[in-house]
Parts: sequence; C-alpha cells; structure tokens
Amino acid sequence: MNLLSHLRTQARANRLANHRLQRAMAALSDAEYRAPRTSFFPSLAATLEHILWVDHYYLDCLHGVPGARERALAWSPPATLAALADEQARSDERFIALLDQGDVGLPGRIVEMPRAAHVQREPLANVVAHLLNHQVHHRGQAHAMLAGTAVKPPQLDEFLMSSEAHLRGDDLAVLGWTEAVLFPAD
Repeated sequence: MNLLSHLRTQARANRLANHRLQRAMAALSDAEYRAPRTSFFPSLAATLEHILWVDHYYLDCLHGVPGARERALAWSPPATLAALADEQARSDERFIALLDQGDVGLPGRIVEMPRAAHVQREPLANVVAHLLNHQVHHRGQAHAMLAGTAVKPPQLDEFLMSSEAHLRGDDLAVLGWTEAVLFPAD
C-alpha cells in the first residue's frame, strides 16, 4: 500500500468513526450533550465543535481556499448535535474527496496555513496526518466522556482489519460504501 492509499483509507476510517460516535450520541438529550464534563474541553458539544472547527480550517488550507484563517475565526457551531453531525459528515466527505483526487501533490506539495503572525508551511502529507491524529485524539476524549452517560460508547477502532469486515458491514451500507471503497486500490 502506498502513502496516498493509506491516507485515503485513514480518511474513510475517520468518517466511519465519526458516523458511529454521532449515531450513538443521537440518543442524548441536548442537556446531556452540553452538560459539563471532565476533559480537555468542558463538554461533548465543545469537543465535537472543536473537531469540526479545526477540520474546516485545515481543509480550507489543504484546498488552498483564500481567507482560511478568517473563515475559521468567523465560524459558528451548529445549534444541535444533529446539525453538527450533518456538517461533520460533509467535512469528512470533503476530506475524502481531496484525497481521492488523482494527484493531490504527495509527497512534495506545500500547504500554506495562515496563523496570527505568520504563514506556516508544511508538506501536504504532514498536514493530512496531523488532521487525522487531531480527530482521533479528540474523538477519544468524546468517547470517554460518553462513558459517563447512559449511552454505551460505540466501538471505534476495528475498521482496518480484513477479518473484521463483518463488524462494519451495517455502517458501510448506511454510508453507501463497499469494502473496495474503504480500501481504494493503489
């Protein structure tokens, strides 16, 4: 498997994990979703909003959208978990579509990320890896916070083993994917 195929699979695993987590969280009331909890961010809502906010910023940078920093700073989180889940799904699909382009510029394309006092420049593969890691990190925090509710935290880490295809079949069907979509050819 080459680097681009690996990143494509990781972006799909990311979408699958977000789908599972948000599907489980749909059983929460708005009060439970926003309730104070112990973690890096003070609630499930704040954690998921942070994930999505960072996704928007980095994806704008990866796509070369002018004004990425200003757009990120002007963003307002969706009012409900359902609306956030819809927006996260669109963001995840945007990420997948970027990596599914014929030549995204790996390994040498440099991504410019405007910061407050400078423009950070990083290789595309590093930015993609960082964005994936960021999602896993904070999604894990949300998963742990969910354990403090009546909702059973969903399984989030069985996606990439061929022997575990039976564990993801229902989710793949909901997403309209097949195993070949999850594991794109080199």
